[in-house]
Amino acid sequence: MIIEAASKSSSSGGSYFFLIIILAFVLLYLIVLRPKQKRQTQARQQLSTLQVGDDVLTAGGVYGRVTRLAEDEVTVEIAPKVEVRVARRAIAAILTEHAEPQAAPDEPDDESGERWQSAFGEGSDEEKPG
Repeated sequence: MIIEAASKSSSSGGSYFFLIIILAFVLLYLIVLRPKQKRQTQARQQLSTLQVGDDVLTAGGVYGRVTRLAEDEVTVEIAPKVEVRVARRAIAAILTEHAEPQAAPDEPDDESGERWQSAFGEGSDEEKPG
């Protein structure tokens, strides 16, 4: 009877331990691995939008402007008439912001602005008593 009770408690304790290990791996994935994958995907997308004339920052901390693009390398002008060839993956940041197409709003901006102002009593043409 004592042996049966000991075996039952050790098997249930082992299943809780196994559950805790699984939860730890899930948390590791959600906290560390998934954000890292998102950053890598974002970096790849950013490098695919690289264009001639973009201002960039290299991983070595050198600022410059893209003058030529190849499949795996980029030519960057770092000073007048001074160009360096760098690997495309060595571009740490694109400093030139590209205009992204904006989705059409559901309502015109001026109407929503009027609604905002009227909600707080600002900018109305009516005379306020007082």
